[in-house]
Amino acid sequence: MKKEERASIAISSDAYFFEKDKSESILVLGIGNYLMGDEGVGVQLIQKMNTMELPSYLDILDGGTGGFLLLSCIEAYGHIIFVDATMDGKTPGTISLIKPKFASDFPSALSVHDVGLKDMIEAVYLMDSRPEIELITISIAEMKPMTLELSDEVAGSIPETANLILELAKEIHTKNHNLV
Repeated sequence: MKKEERASIAISSDAYFFEKDKSESILVLGIGNYLMGDEGVGVQLIQKMNTMELPSYLDILDGGTGGFLLLSCIEAYGHIIFVDATMDGKTPGTISLIKPKFASDFPSALSVHDVGLKDMIEAVYLMDSRPEIELITISIAEMKPMTLELSDEVAGSIPETANLILELAKEIHTKNHNLV
């Protein structure tokens, strides 16, 4: 079987999500605020992944603090991997993978945006066609306003998180398409 790969595509318009059927694709959605230090690790991860060679079934999106504005994009996919910072008391840079079944399964310690990720996920659970959801959190100790810099521990988690996402996406794709 030929391995399908393509260069990453920078997405700047909602129209991209409606140009073709995305129900068989996997979306990696990084959430966070660049201007809050470690709190922006989700979007900084997406920027790192944008420099990588990604499989054709994987799309990436810097969701920033978009909240409910992202729902139309989310609705287009059959499977979504969210990545966000969390202040959960774990060592900064700790990576956790959560497979929530209900909105209440999301950690209450997810970092705070204009509309929190948990609020957005609760809205997703109300949609008619709901995507499968995975959540990857990266533990942070604090938010530092007006800085783009990540702490060494949190920055160090980005390559490992990107590899986890690639492995998880391959597993999901293989399962969804009954590939061996």
